[in-house]
Amino acid sequence: MARVTVEDCIDKVDNRFELVMVAAQRARKIGSGAALTIERENDKNTVVALREIAEQTVEVETLKEELVRSHQRMIAYEEEDESIDLMDGEEEWGTIASNHGKAGASGMYAEEDIAQDDEPSLEDMAGGAPAEEE
Repeated sequence: MARVTVEDCIDKVDNRFELVMVAAQRARKIGSGAALTIERENDKNTVVALREIAEQTVEVETLKEELVRSHQRMIAYEEEDESIDLMDGEEEWGTIASNHGKAGASGMYAEEDIAQDDEPSLEDMAGGAPAEEE
């Protein structure tokens, strides 16, 4: 039984981290019943996976793609049947906005008379009573 080392595999894979991830993916596949490409020789799944990578009997790029796919999540839903629930207050804002469009030039505050051309006095800005005109 020959020992497999990282140096035997590192030239087949870009870096050590990637080697660990690919070997673990292959070991999981072997554990779930995938066919071996070499003789087991009484080795554990991780050693068999490393030996397969070193002897290039498995496709490393395929293992990388399977690893990425195994970590992806896809949620299927039908857009036609889905209804969007409004958040609290959205309906009221929609009503206010539609009333604002109907109010025209008078604006959202139709019940208040706001002069567009006049500047407020200091007393108005301070919150005091408006000055009476004589």
